Amino acid sequence: MEMVLAAGLALPLWAAAAGEGAAREVVQSPDPRYRPGTIVIRTSERRLYLVTAPGEAIRYTVAVGKAGKQWRGVKYVEEMQVDPAWSPPASVRRDNPRLPDVIPGGSPRNPMGARVIGLGPGGEYAIHGTNMPGTVGTAASYGCFRMH
Repeated sequence: MEMVLAAGLALPLWAAAAGEGAAREVVQSPDPRYRPGTIVIRTSERRLYLVTAPGEAIRYTVAVGKAGKQWRGVKYVEEMQVDPAWSPPASVRRDNPRLPDVIPGGSPRNPMGARVIGLGPGGEYAIHGTNMPGTVGTAASYGCFRMH
């Protein structure tokens, strides 16, 4: 079973990050042992679960990493940003050498969208918005999780 956990996120912060347009539904928690505030991402389902109460979660559809770019493990929320600037990592730059060094926050060209939840340690992966909403529900990223 493919899972990524990011425990310890405060529910009000998540609600602000997910935004009003996010497609979501209340469902049974993927595992009753998870505490409220835990995020479970099942890459094979392309779903993110935010545990809101014992036995209950909100489920979102997300884009996951392309073949060979997916990861699993345990991470924690390291940071949250609104309108983040984006500097393409080396792996993205290799495939897209004409990208600028930095795409400013708020730019329609910024693939991070309006919000980012950086996962640690190291901040290599994140849960973030997207400027390509048609990719949500697919395997399209370099390892991050895109959502509406």
